[in-house]
Amino acid sequence: MIEDKNQNRTDLGSLGEFGLIDHLTKNFTIKQKSTIKGVGDDAAVMDFKKEQVVVTTDMLVEGVHFDLSYAPLKHLGYKAIIVNLSDVYAMNAQATQVTVSIAVSNRFPLEALEELYAGIETAAKIYNIDVVGGDTTSSTTGLIISVTAIGVVDAKKVVYRNGAKPNDLLVVTGDLGAAYMGLQVLEREKEVFKVNPNNQPELDNYTYIIERQLKPEARKDIVKLLYELGVKPTSMIDISDGLSSEIMHLCKHSKVGCDLYENKIPLDPQVISTCEEFKIDSTTVALNGGEDYELLFTISQEDFPKIKGNPNFTVIGFMKEEAAGMHLITRAETSIPLKAQGWNALNN
Repeated sequence: MIEDKNQNRTDLGSLGEFGLIDHLTKNFTIKQKSTIKGVGDDAAVMDFKKEQVVVTTDMLVEGVHFDLSYAPLKHLGYKAIIVNLSDVYAMNAQATQVTVSIAVSNRFPLEALEELYAGIETAAKIYNIDVVGGDTTSSTTGLIISVTAIGVVDAKKVVYRNGAKPNDLLVVTGDLGAAYMGLQVLEREKEVFKVNPNNQPELDNYTYIIERQLKPEARKDIVKLLYELGVKPTSMIDISDGLSSEIMHLCKHSKVGCDLYENKIPLDPQVISTCEEFKIDSTTVALNGGEDYELLFTISQEDFPKIKGNPNFTVIGFMKEEAAGMHLITRAETSIPLKAQGWNALNN
């Protein structure tokens, strides 16, 4: 579907493992004061003084998490970093460093990996993080990317999943469901392309939802905004697997129940129109789609005036006693038990 215009192909074996690492990381510059030593030694060295360190790891596997027939390698490199940074921000922390490891088959030339690392480099610049290490190895099954992200947070500001209390408000950033619908459009165009390779995809009406799928953003801005507003969430999680799954995680860890209001779930107009086109229920998409990388958090009702009217936040629910259970309150004001039907890599 995406034609490779670059006919130059440099075999990876001609560089060797260390030569490849040197080549791919030569443009990375150090930006964080906490980075003492980055790429180029047996291990990275970092100094975080008195702050607490948060660490998270995520793996992206070709054929499971991405499809290279419509995912450009530069976008994929960018996304690989973003999905990890999102987990750091969900701890109310600031991301500072990442390590990037790849396993790659011999069908990929050097030029392909340069594209991948160009996306990684772009993300590192935009989010002001240092790439401080990683590994490369061969693969017999295609491309595998593993990223570890490191961040720092003041001990008094760290937010876990287990702090929600009954009567807290459930809040979400941004809008939901766009990444999933972007994926549906890309999958549809892929099938059309299989039938007629001369048919070019018509994507002008889907720019927002396709970008949300191929080049998502992590909500670094929300951590800063909450601090400026004087709001510390009582619990927080990022939305990678679908809204319903993430709510159930918060409820399970915090030992609370929840009422989620269907009419409060934020949806972009492009999501609504594309759902109508595909004859898919938009609420189902928001609940189960995943890959939105927005932040879902709870706050004390005392903090509501601080976020009221802010376009970054939508109050979508109300936390209750654990015995009350977890429910979706529909537009018709009926109560339906909430179920986790989001993304599960082990079942796909």
